[in-house]
Amino acid sequence: MAGEDCVRKRQSGSTTTNKKSENEETQKRSENERSFQNSSNGRVDVDHVITRKMQLIAEAEQLKPAFMKEVDSHFTEFVNSLVAKSALLDSSSSASLFPASCSEKELHKAKTLRAPPEHGKIFTARRSLLDELFEVSHIRTIYHMFIALLIVFILSTLLVDFIDEGRLVLGFDLLVFVFGKFPVVFCTWLCMFCATVTVPYNLFVWWAQGYSSSSHRGIRSLFYGVLFMLFQTAGLGFGPTYIAITYALPPASRFIVILEQVRLVMKAHSFVRENVPRVLSSVKDKSSTVPIPRISQYLYFLFAPTLIYRDNYPRNPTIRWGYVATKFAQVLGSLFYAYYIFVRLCIPLFHNSSQETFNLRGLVLCIFNSILPGVLILFLVFFAFLHCWLNAFAEMLRFADRMFYKDWWNSTSYANYYRTWNVVVHDWLYYYAYRDFLWFFGKKFRAAAMLSVFTVSAAVHEYVLSICFGFFYPVLFFLFMCFGMVFNFILNDRRKGPIWNVIMWTSLFLGQGVIICLYSQEWYARQYCPMEDPTFLDYLKPRSWSCHMKM
Repeated sequence: MAGEDCVRKRQSGSTTTNKKSENEETQKRSENERSFQNSSNGRVDVDHVITRKMQLIAEAEQLKPAFMKEVDSHFTEFVNSLVAKSALLDSSSSASLFPASCSEKELHKAKTLRAPPEHGKIFTARRSLLDELFEVSHIRTIYHMFIALLIVFILSTLLVDFIDEGRLVLGFDLLVFVFGKFPVVFCTWLCMFCATVTVPYNLFVWWAQGYSSSSHRGIRSLFYGVLFMLFQTAGLGFGPTYIAITYALPPASRFIVILEQVRLVMKAHSFVRENVPRVLSSVKDKSSTVPIPRISQYLYFLFAPTLIYRDNYPRNPTIRWGYVATKFAQVLGSLFYAYYIFVRLCIPLFHNSSQETFNLRGLVLCIFNSILPGVLILFLVFFAFLHCWLNAFAEMLRFADRMFYKDWWNSTSYANYYRTWNVVVHDWLYYYAYRDFLWFFGKKFRAAAMLSVFTVSAAVHEYVLSICFGFFYPVLFFLFMCFGMVFNFILNDRRKGPIWNVIMWTSLFLGQGVIICLYSQEWYARQYCPMEDPTFLDYLKPRSWSCHMKM
C-alpha cells in the first residue's frame, strides 16, 4: 500500500508539472499571437513573421538531437530484442535436437557430426545495400559525382587527342586488346561449364544410389572422392590454365577464364559438401529414399549468385527487366570508366618507367601517384561486379537474397572489412574452410584455422593475378599475408572509434597504390626487357629490378 501511495504521488506530481509547463507554453503562444495581431493595426508585420520563423527553426534545431537520440535508443532496443529472440530460438532448437533424456555419450556423438545444411547460412529475401542507399538523395549525389568525373575523363581524352592528332580519335585499342581472342574464351567457358554440370552431379548420383546397399562403403566413398578430386584439379584446375597460357590470351580474357574456373571449382565443392552429409544421415536413419537433388536445382545453383548450395532459395515473384538492363548498362559504363582511368592516369605514368633509373624517390612518387587510379579501380570492381553484375543475374533468376556485400566502407577493423567486402566468397571460406577446419581439428585451433583461411585466400588471389598477367610477382600475397594478417589482429573488432575507420581507409589507399605501381612497373618491364631464352627462375624473378639496372 505504501508503494502504491508513492507511485500515485509521483504520478500526481508529474501531471501537475506537465500541466504547469503546458500552461506556460499556451501563455507564451497567446502573448506572441497578441503581439502579432497588434503589431500594425491589422496589417501583417513582415519583420515579425521572419523573427517568428527563425525562432521556430531554432526550436526545431534544439529538438533535433533529442529526437534522434530517442529514435536511436528505440532502434537499439528493437535490435537487442531481435537478438534475444534469435538466441531463444537457437537454444530451443538445440534443446529439441539434444533433449534432456540423451546420454552424455550420445550428446558427444551428435556434437561431433557435421552440421546439416539448414544450420549453415540462412537465405532470406533482402535488397542490396546500395539499392537502398541510392533512394537517399544525398547518396545518389555521390553517384552523380562519379558520373561527372567520367565525363571529365572522356572530355580530357578527346581534347588531348584532338590537339595531338588534329582530329577526334574514338578508337578503343586498349579494350580491343585486353578482351581479344573472345571465341577461344567462349569455347573454354562452355567446356568448363558442361563438364561441371555433368561430372560432379553424375559422380554424386552414382555414389549416393549405391552407397546404402554397398558392402564396402569406405572403399566406395574413397573411389568416388578420388575421381571428384581428379576432376577438380586436372579437369577444372589444369585444363583452363593450360589453354590461357598456350593460346596467349590477353589479360582481361584470362581473367574471365580463370575467375570462372575458380567459381566453378567452389560451386562443385559446395554441392558435394552440402549433399554428402544428407545421404549419410538418411542411410544412418535407414530411410527408404535417398535425398538426391534434381538436375534443375543443380543448374539453378550454377547460375545463382551464391557459392552455398541449397535445394531452394527465396524467390521474387517477378523479373524487372528494366532493372536488369540498368545493371548491365552500369557494368558497361564501369568498363569504359576503367578504360579512361588507365588511359589518362596509368599509361602516361608507367609507359616510360622502365627507361628511368630506379631510385627510392621515384618509387615513393610512383606509389603515391598510383593511389588515385588504384582507389577508383577498387570502387569500380566493387560497383560493377559485386553490385551490378550479381544483382543483374539475381534479378533474372528471381534470386531474392541480395546481400552480396555489407557496409564495408564503415569498417573500423580489417576483420570486419574482410567479412563485409565480399560476402559471397566470405561465406564459402567461413563454412567450408574455417568451420570445417575447426570440425576436423577442434575448436582449440581457431588461430590456425584463421591462418589457413588467409593462406588459401591469398594463394588463390596470387594465382589469379599470376596467370592473368603472365608473371609471378607476389606483391598481393605479401600484402595479404603480412600486413593483412597484422592489421587483422591489430585493427580487430574492439576498435570502434572513427579514428580506426580513418586508419583503415589510409592503409587501404596505400595498399592500392603499391599494387597498381609495382604490377604496372613489372608489366612494362616485361614488354621492354624481354629475355631470349628464359628459364623457369626467370619467370619467378621480378623483371622490373633487372630492367631498371640495365637501363
